[in-house]
Amino acid sequence: MKLITWNINGIRAAEKKGLLDYLAATDADVVCLQETKAQPDQIPLTLNFAPGWQAWFHSAERKGYSGTAVYSKISPLSVEYGLGQPEFDTEGRTIIVDYADFLLYNIYFPNGGSGIERLDFKLRFYECFHAHVLAQLAKGRQVVVCGDFNTAHKEIDIARPKENSNVSGFMPVERAFLDRFIASGFVDTFRLYHHEPGQYTWWDQKSRARDRNIGWRLDYFYVSAGLADRVKDAFIQMDVMGSDHCPAGVVIG
Repeated sequence: MKLITWNINGIRAAEKKGLLDYLAATDADVVCLQETKAQPDQIPLTLNFAPGWQAWFHSAERKGYSGTAVYSKISPLSVEYGLGQPEFDTEGRTIIVDYADFLLYNIYFPNGGSGIERLDFKLRFYECFHAHVLAQLAKGRQVVVCGDFNTAHKEIDIARPKENSNVSGFMPVERAFLDRFIASGFVDTFRLYHHEPGQYTWWDQKSRARDRNIGWRLDYFYVSAGLADRVKDAFIQMDVMGSDHCPAGVVIG
């Protein structure tokens, strides 16, 4: 089963930049999108009914903001929206898809870069999410988590770690959460296969950082430890344009 995650920075903009062509060409079974930035009535019909795909959308109450989507060629047992906490769920950040074999969490984690209140919101979202997935593990479920975590975990995951050590997205308190998340029974699938630097999924557009590959790895696939042996490949599609992020993926056997 091949799964993709991609922060598309606006689904309507992405449509104009070739999202439908990407969906038509990919051999993935599931494509998870973040930052759709559209209300249900603003999503083009061509994307609501992309040939060969079932689609689900979770929009924020605030227009032009946040939002997630899942495209699947496989019919799931169920689809849920949110983590059960209104302060987070009104931002449309979470879709949980039950594929029987595992639960897939598609999440657009908050950005903490607009002040202390928003950083606190981000950290509280992390804790709410963590409690939610741990409850599933306690029930005996296997879990796959993908999305834009809005945090680069290790120095290898960012081009300029020293310069960004006090910038949200690479602050010690944010990175410490990822340490605890992994310690609680999750595996960073990309690092099972790739240990070289220079592998990023986000670049600042204003400074044309992508041209110089001055980036951050913000987009991840984590799996619960019980699935780790079934991970057959993990990858980043750095050559795919259309957003300030690029897609990342995993293959689970």
